[in-house]
Amino acid sequence: MTGPAGALPSFPGPAGAPVYLDHNATTPVDPRVAEAMTPYLTRYFGNPSSSHSYGAEPRRALAEARALVAALIGARPAEIVFTASGSEANLLALRGAVLASGRSRPHMITQATEHPAVLETARALRRLHGARVTVLPVDGDGLVDPGALAAALTEETVLVSVMAANNETGALQPVTELARLARAHGALFHCDAAQAAGKIPLDVREPDVDLLTVVGHKMYAPKGIAALYVRDGVRLEPVVHGGGQEKGLRAGTENVALAVGLGVAARLAGEELAEGAPARTAALRDDLHRRLTAALPGRVRLNGPENRRLPNTLHVSVEGALGHELLDAADEIAASTGSACHSGRHSPSPVLTAMGLARDRALGALRLSLGRWTTARNVETAATALVRAATVR
Repeated sequence: MTGPAGALPSFPGPAGAPVYLDHNATTPVDPRVAEAMTPYLTRYFGNPSSSHSYGAEPRRALAEARALVAALIGARPAEIVFTASGSEANLLALRGAVLASGRSRPHMITQATEHPAVLETARALRRLHGARVTVLPVDGDGLVDPGALAAALTEETVLVSVMAANNETGALQPVTELARLARAHGALFHCDAAQAAGKIPLDVREPDVDLLTVVGHKMYAPKGIAALYVRDGVRLEPVVHGGGQEKGLRAGTENVALAVGLGVAARLAGEELAEGAPARTAALRDDLHRRLTAALPGRVRLNGPENRRLPNTLHVSVEGALGHELLDAADEIAASTGSACHSGRHSPSPVLTAMGLARDRALGALRLSLGRWTTARNVETAATALVRAATVR
């Protein structure tokens, strides 16, 4: 499980499939991850809590997986709690912190472009538990002003939750500054790092966060596995009560195979970060951007910050076009738009609306997110297809 990464295996998708540029939605499972998981689906099926020999290897593998996830983010193994999804990890962080605070009217702060897993949980806490929730605005790049957080903090604030990187634009929030403000005010700081983990270096001690979410299917592990970093000493209300697994915060027999998969994915991500993968990905992303702007002069506008963003994410709007129509016409690629479809009608993304983008620009948006197997030829194919689609409109 901890051997050398070896050569990069072939792209695990079907032969002849469109170029995959939707890695922010989900990543393919790396074959090395799948291979590491297989023995824990077959031979080593024991319960890791069992004291007999059948539980020994699953227990060891679970501990190793915990250590590998911890190493990716600069944590200690005992601070890693496995969950079934990023949404569950966020729920444990937000609900757990608010309920454990003991305040009659606890106050939490988040921001307008958070993932629905955070925003909807905050609304539920307000509805079900009487929490007061402040949602901070963002600027035209989708970034939170630390001054706005400083002004919103009160004596009743128990938690601040701000993501590391936006899932649509890739915008990187000023987490270090925000975390310091929250901690100085006595509030816990939670960071949803679903999009950032494995793409950029993370160290929970550097911004001094209390809670951080890592998601398997965003970093080449399967769906159904995630983790929450819980700083030693932080008290949370459990998300599932029962047999005491995962430090008593999430009862239920652990899914050892999926945890092993997340551990190996974390190890591979750490190795790629050390080898300079972000720079390689950013170069491909920028080449794609150059090709689009050169072929469609004056029509391609970048959404979000030019520099402060994930290395794999290109979010642009094409003037005079609708994003979903472009992708329908460019069937050589698989990507996402900046709109949501409801009963055949498209509406602008709430993220882009919060950033103040005009409706036409938001509806013309494309999210092109590159990944581990993206090549220069893939970029050329994608650019050609999108330019052709935009030119004939």
